[in-house]
Amino acid sequence: MRLSRRRFLTLSACALASPARAVTGRWTGYAFGAEVSLDLRGSRGLVEADLQAVIAEIRALERRFSLYDPTSDLSRLNARGEEPLSPELREILDMSHRVHAVTGGLFDPTIQPLWEALAQGGNVTTARDLIGLDRVTREADYIKLGAGQKLSFNGIAQGYATDRIAVLLRTRGYGEALINMGEFAALGGPFRLGLVDPEAGRLGALHLSAGAMATSSPSAMTVGGETHILHPKGGAPMWSTVTVVAEGAGQAALADAASTAFCLMPRSEIETAKQKLGLSRVYLVDVAGNLSSL
Repeated sequence: MRLSRRRFLTLSACALASPARAVTGRWTGYAFGAEVSLDLRGSRGLVEADLQAVIAEIRALERRFSLYDPTSDLSRLNARGEEPLSPELREILDMSHRVHAVTGGLFDPTIQPLWEALAQGGNVTTARDLIGLDRVTREADYIKLGAGQKLSFNGIAQGYATDRIAVLLRTRGYGEALINMGEFAALGGPFRLGLVDPEAGRLGALHLSAGAMATSSPSAMTVGGETHILHPKGGAPMWSTVTVVAEGAGQAALADAASTAFCLMPRSEIETAKQKLGLSRVYLVDVAGNLSSL
């Protein structure tokens, strides 16, 4: 049975609450096309004002980066070719450029025209020729795309949102929480999370403390007969599932982008990129369902 991406991500969030550190509050919602959740530990539950702040932050980020909202900043940028550069867009572009450089261009947000061509039966060759993050220019207060280019932050936006919600909760005094905005961040911990592959099912588990975890699985969704993680240079995915763990605060966006690109890279190149990006662990599931780590 093939799991949908949303169901796959939900199953991978298996938080373990011991009797001494029981989950005292849980909130679930929907954002960026997937189920999202917060799990809190300790004596303090999620108060209403803080919950409303979380929801407001999520909606604000969707207004920045959603491809499904024609009024979002990203939709306007794709339609017009240029747009004022918000602080959030600057941050997500900075991280995109970093991972793009380390992965030899395999993480590239300018993949959107190729996605649209596959989904709509367009010219795939022409669309692939538009890919190239180096053609996106930035000044102090605006961004401009190359001719015909469009951006998608689907490989990083959920991780970025996870980081933002983690900061919000931390500043409001929450010290024990598991944030799932499509990728995971732990305040405190440990939290037990499953290692899951859409084809092979659950293969193991890890404990996450004060860090982030992101998972990408090319076959969890298809578009135009291809896996949803598209190779900018025309290759095919090399792994069934990649899970990346990064220690410290503010690491979910990095883990998200890295897990996306690592699906397209051989093990030796992943190991080099892991070191350059300062990642803690990488779990790889091959097409036969075998789990390994580095």
